[in-house]
Amino acid sequence: MYIKSLRDRGVILAVCSKNTDSIAREVFENHPEMVLRLSDISCFVANWDDKGTNLARIAEELNIGFNSLVFVDDNPAERAIIRRLHPEVAVPELPLDTSGYIMALERHRYFQPLALSAEDLKRTDYYRADADRQAAESASDDLDGFLRSLEMTVRIGPIEPATLDRSVQLIHRSNQFNLTTRRHSAAEVQAMMQDDSWLTRTVSLRDRFGDNGLISVVLAKLEGDALVIDTWLMSCRVLKRGVEQYVLNHLGEFARRQGLGALRGEYIPTAKNGLVRDHYARLGFTQLGGDDAGRTFWELRVDEGWTPQATFLTETHFRAANPD
Repeated sequence: MYIKSLRDRGVILAVCSKNTDSIAREVFENHPEMVLRLSDISCFVANWDDKGTNLARIAEELNIGFNSLVFVDDNPAERAIIRRLHPEVAVPELPLDTSGYIMALERHRYFQPLALSAEDLKRTDYYRADADRQAAESASDDLDGFLRSLEMTVRIGPIEPATLDRSVQLIHRSNQFNLTTRRHSAAEVQAMMQDDSWLTRTVSLRDRFGDNGLISVVLAKLEGDALVIDTWLMSCRVLKRGVEQYVLNHLGEFARRQGLGALRGEYIPTAKNGLVRDHYARLGFTQLGGDDAGRTFWELRVDEGWTPQATFLTETHFRAANPD
């Protein structure tokens, strides 16, 4: 029941087992007293490889870092191996008496969130749907055909009271796909929401496999002849689906309606956001300059000659998971 309660409060559950896959799954599928079911597990890896290798597979499939993993194993030798191979992974020591396992885990407070949103509670569903998407993509030899088959629908609009908490959560948690990593507070974002010189946007995505939830936040300010992007972040779970291009199109069309001539953006490098170093270049921006700290400055003219980029997303007004 304890592990089930973790799943219910948004903790991602994965199985890392040295066993034959069908035998490992059987207890989840058929044992009458088993509380956990396969639907509770976001990633199931059972084979005869070493658990260090399988942990790497789990991290890759879930698209999370090793420092987000907690490895719970009743075998002290396996625990010692993981500590040596993957020092970033949390590996709690467990007592010999199984009745003390819960207390041992709770003592470390690994699973105590500062805040819990409705989307956090659906995290297992998101990751299970991601696994289905990855399987479908692996089976396809045509990227455009795969993207078209996803039947993606997107909802984009201003940050609202119902999406404020989730937006601020992403602003403070997102590190990899985050162009500037500016950590705006809830009070600061609320002020932007009420200021006509600021554009605030959230993006929610859904496809035939399920709801991805609120996956992107953009904050931009009208300055002179340009819309200047202060914050652009996105969940890495939806990379290469065309969301970046769709957001760019939205920003460009908004700027045009406001009579502005350009979009401007900035990339501020961190230890974790190298993924988006060339983000603006890939979207057709021109680099205006940079500095010794590695910051780069970009501009895209949208007043003439610019056309929106092609995507396979359709805008809709679906009710997203947050709800927002």
